[in-house]
Amino acid sequence: MSPSSLLRLLLPFALAFSVRAAPSVPPVGWDEVPAILARIRAPSFPARDFPITAHGAVAGGPDCSAAITQAIAAAHASGGGRVVVPPGIFHTGAVHLKSNVALHLAEGATLKFIPDPAKYPIVFTRWEGVECMNYSALIYAFEQENIAVTGTGTLDGSADWDTWWDWNNKKSGVQKQKAARDRLLQMGETGVPVTQRVFGEGSFLRPNFIQTYRCRNILIEGVTLIRSPMWEIHPVLSTNVTVRGVKVNSHGPNNDGCDPESSRDVLIEDCVFDTGDDCIAIKSGRNNDGRRVAVPSENLIIRNCTMKDGHGGVVIGSEISGNCRNVFVENCRMDSPNLDRALRFKSNAQRGGVLENVFFRRVEIGRVSEAILTIDLVYEEGARGPYAPIVRNVVLEQVTSRSSPRVMWIAGFPAATIDGVRFADCTFRGVESAEVLSHAGGISFRNVTVEPVGKSRSRNSVPPPEGAKAK
Repeated sequence: MSPSSLLRLLLPFALAFSVRAAPSVPPVGWDEVPAILARIRAPSFPARDFPITAHGAVAGGPDCSAAITQAIAAAHASGGGRVVVPPGIFHTGAVHLKSNVALHLAEGATLKFIPDPAKYPIVFTRWEGVECMNYSALIYAFEQENIAVTGTGTLDGSADWDTWWDWNNKKSGVQKQKAARDRLLQMGETGVPVTQRVFGEGSFLRPNFIQTYRCRNILIEGVTLIRSPMWEIHPVLSTNVTVRGVKVNSHGPNNDGCDPESSRDVLIEDCVFDTGDDCIAIKSGRNNDGRRVAVPSENLIIRNCTMKDGHGGVVIGSEISGNCRNVFVENCRMDSPNLDRALRFKSNAQRGGVLENVFFRRVEIGRVSEAILTIDLVYEEGARGPYAPIVRNVVLEQVTSRSSPRVMWIAGFPAATIDGVRFADCTFRGVESAEVLSHAGGISFRNVTVEPVGKSRSRNSVPPPEGAKAK
């Protein structure tokens, strides 16, 4: 079998295996978490409320964008406060937050965004990892501090297959966004100035739901998000971000739940994700444009979350050219026949990136449809390109699963690096197939049990596959 072929590690069924332990003191580990948490502080706001109804908004009435804009301006001018959406359904276009203002949805409130592209002005944004001028996110903030979206109400993006989702409708075979997407990617590769990368009407590049761009001190808490045009919560080049107690239920194309991109000190906790794409996808820019901006995602803590449908529970990539480091995932539950992977890395030789120091512990997995851990470094463009990605220092501890085709699906290529992958104190049950490995480096196991479907026998160890090193 050629070295470039995907290799299968033919694990005996009903296998309980252990391989010599990895070093006990990794260069970065869970002892980093207290210092990260000490820097993450949710913003607070003056005890002043600015009901949108005081500025002319009417439940069930026409577009109340002007009333919301006026309420935000009044709160900002007064030194800060809450702009309150009371119970009822309020229709609106883009909402632009300003410093020291929280948009608060009361119990029973729904802010329903009108699916008319003309309601979303052209702004400075990042679209699939490339900076450009395009439609405003439904809720947008640019270079603001101390901002929030809170409450127990609902944010309804109004997307469906007759509106936003139709712009990338793979079901119909017509992808209206493709020509503009290709043009944008080429502009990023050739260094066209961002102010000249102007899209919008006729380009069909969908807006995100919530995007904070170059912002500090951000809180997204308690709200329910449904029917997003594409990525739901998208902090970009932002610092000190808290996403807490949010429920995301949106199954359109590219409907990622939360996409921290080139952002630092991020806490995502107590959330529920039921999505049409990755539940959480950490990013840092695409290809040359990501390398031009050159800001990593770093110091992210994900805890006490539930992942249902999605392409992956926690994913790093694929727009990851600016690197990613120090990701801590714990006490999460992932379970759905429509959840493909629990932990996934994806990049290629055009995107590159160093993806390191990723820790995944006390995660309970029911069913996934591909693998517990996927490292895909031949994603889309594959090995064609000069920017070989690096994945290193990845630790899975106290992870359990009930059912999966396999534990690992790892695909690299000769120039890429996959090293320092460690499993400890894990139990994987209901494993159906052999592992898939290609060009993997150091993979180690300590006190790991794999129980294939319908078997109960065990062995102490298994030799490493061809092309992989066990420690």
